[in-house]
Amino acid sequence: MPTSRELLIRPEAPDGRSGETLIVNPEAVGFEYLTFSARKMVRGESFSSDTGANELGLVLLGGSCSVASSAGSWSDLGARKNVFSGMPTALYLPIQTEFTVTAESDCELALCFCRAEEKHPARLIRPQDVEIEIRGGGNATRQINHIIKPEFPAHRLLMVEVYTPSGNWSSYPPHKHDVHNPPGEVDLEEIYYYKIDRPEGYAIQKVYTPDRRIDATLTVRDGELVLIPEGYHPVVAAHGYNVYYLNALAGSARSMAASDDPDYAWVRAAWKEKDPRVPVVTANGKGN
Repeated sequence: MPTSRELLIRPEAPDGRSGETLIVNPEAVGFEYLTFSARKMVRGESFSSDTGANELGLVLLGGSCSVASSAGSWSDLGARKNVFSGMPTALYLPIQTEFTVTAESDCELALCFCRAEEKHPARLIRPQDVEIEIRGGGNATRQINHIIKPEFPAHRLLMVEVYTPSGNWSSYPPHKHDVHNPPGEVDLEEIYYYKIDRPEGYAIQKVYTPDRRIDATLTVRDGELVLIPEGYHPVVAAHGYNVYYLNALAGSARSMAASDDPDYAWVRAAWKEKDPRVPVVTANGKGN
């Protein structure tokens, strides 16, 4: 049974201006598909790698970069200073792709690798390509930016960004996706990579299974990551702080079908209006 310590991954070098700040390898955490790393780069710096047996979703958290790869080249990617100032730019690269990233400005990247067997075309995802969904209601209203949806031509990787305004709940009602029972639910492992709009801020995330084999309550800060191997996993943003997280998911089907905790599903009927503070960001920059 995973402990709170094992579910919460903290940065290795939170104060560095350059280098890999956090990495999650599937073998080390008991995942089957997902590898994740966050990296800071200074202007003019480059690094090279290859996707190997993984497809890759590269998300510009802030700043700009160029990518040269065996599947194509793209210049001046990135249109936001940080995740709270605009919509994402992302790049999908297929398996067996060599690539080099060069920082055009100081920048921060998230690299979401997913084990795959199918090869799909490389594809640039621009801010204007990202669908915004306003989900929930009342103080459970949040913004979803759909980066790699189930309809996207990839093998397993799915990716979204979520913005939770100060004091609001998200991933609520608590839901899970750990049983392959389509169309109602599919089995997906998931990561939550967090950014907070002020450095002292935090979010609270619970991860629990119906039988309470897992029952963890985590305090999550900027640059930290939570693993969701199974179970329900709601989030609340501390009052005064807007919370962002990047989700990567992969599993038994290209679907985000999930089932609510039946003890809390009733709250959906109680939502009468949306929180006017969302969207938090838009294609033109900050939202409401």
